[in-house]
Amino acid sequence: MASLLYQTIEGLSREKGIDPQIVVNAVEDAIVVATRKYYKSQENLRAELDKESGAIKAFAVKTVVETPEQIEDPNLQITLEDAKKVDPAVEAGGEVRFYKPTEVLGRIAAQLAKQVIFQKVREAERDTVYNEYIGRVGEIVTATVKRTEGPDVIFEVGKTEARMPRKEQSRLESFAVGERLKAVITRVEKGSKGPQVVVSRAAPELVQHLFQTEVPEIYDGTVVIRAIAREAGERTKIAVMSKDKDVDSVGACVGMKGMRVQSIIRELRGEKIDIIEWHDDAVTFAEKALQPAKVSRVSVIDAGEKHLEVIVDDSQLSLAIGKKGQNVRLAAKLLGWKIDIKSEEEKRQEVEQQMQALVGSSNTPLDKVEGLGEGLLEKLTEAGVTTVEALADMTPEQLEAIPGIGPKTVEKISLAVNNYFSSLEAGEVSAESAEEATGEIATEEPAPEAEAAPLGEPEADTAEVAEAEATGQALEADALKGVENAPPADEAEVHAAERSPQPDAPLPESTAQAGESQEESEPEK
Repeated sequence: MASLLYQTIEGLSREKGIDPQIVVNAVEDAIVVATRKYYKSQENLRAELDKESGAIKAFAVKTVVETPEQIEDPNLQITLEDAKKVDPAVEAGGEVRFYKPTEVLGRIAAQLAKQVIFQKVREAERDTVYNEYIGRVGEIVTATVKRTEGPDVIFEVGKTEARMPRKEQSRLESFAVGERLKAVITRVEKGSKGPQVVVSRAAPELVQHLFQTEVPEIYDGTVVIRAIAREAGERTKIAVMSKDKDVDSVGACVGMKGMRVQSIIRELRGEKIDIIEWHDDAVTFAEKALQPAKVSRVSVIDAGEKHLEVIVDDSQLSLAIGKKGQNVRLAAKLLGWKIDIKSEEEKRQEVEQQMQALVGSSNTPLDKVEGLGEGLLEKLTEAGVTTVEALADMTPEQLEAIPGIGPKTVEKISLAVNNYFSSLEAGEVSAESAEEATGEIATEEPAPEAEAAPLGEPEADTAEVAEAEATGQALEADALKGVENAPPADEAEVHAAERSPQPDAPLPESTAQAGESQEESEPEK
């Protein structure tokens, strides 16, 4: 039958959840410490507990050597001859025990032994707690609020205490002593005061566990939770995917009239939850992840760096970004991509700036501007202004901030820059005018030789003459008669007239009349 002391040790072990042998070793170590303190000895002391009688024996152990020359430390070694006197059966290399009386140990030694026992038991208890919970990180446990210590809340989890720091608490929650709730074991810390189990109500694993509890399709694996992004107390986005084409993943999580998701929202004290269908295509997934905002278009900027650009309507920009950037931040966490959101107007301005940069990317040196002296050019160059375009973009205040430049110099610079750009515009206008004139000249065609005066005048028709006389057009009738009765021109005379024209000489009256009649007769034909 075990002694009363050993029975007490077993009861303590069961209460603390530790091995009884650990407590026995603690008692033996305590006796060794007390004995050493009492005898003030440097010997190798040991202690032994008899489970049946409950007696504790303390003794010094020495190693047996053959000759006195081999002894290095008398407190730890003994010769074979001296060892035979204590134990005749001992041999060289063995050990000999020298028992120390423990009845003489006083109150101080007993108090010291008590402290050693308590210390050993606490260390064993800490190791047991650490080994138990280090493998349960990420597990959901039911905890009871025990007390609050400043911003931290202390929970009772099983036989140990767990701590919930302020950052692991939801903004919407407040805790009352004795309240039971679910929490996630996030980590186990080894501190000087023992291991500390840290639990959280802000971890995404809590939402995942609640969905597994409330949604049977998730529990049996038909619907899979692919990603969760959470800001505790504000909003959670969860992406789900169905393995069965006949099962709606989003509908299964929402439940009939929203009963399933409403139960989870109540557990989270009113936290908003967005349930999104998972897509392998990042562009399509980004459009759904930014809900409730409507996305105009999504483009991949860098697939390697996982960078997206999202364009939304101007009225949807604030909704897409969310309160303090919450919506886009959660969407980026859910996708694992970097997201840049721009409105249509911002994108248009960006494109215009890029086009202007491409068109007007010329850099004209300052020496092209007339009217700027060498000293002024040196001052501008020292200030970092090296191009005419940069100088034109500067305000008068910026120019006056340059050492050595005053208001009059600023006016001089402004006048010189204006004259430079005016000369450029004038040159462009003159160049355009020259190009237009060149184009007009090139498009004109020389008059064909076929339009030259005919070798012979056409003969007037007798019917035309009679008609003119009948209508009272006497002058025209005379002209027509003259043309009709005119003799045909000689071909040689025509060639002679072409070689020696006389522009100043008046035309013969008959020729002039013939010309007029020809012009009047041609339209009639």
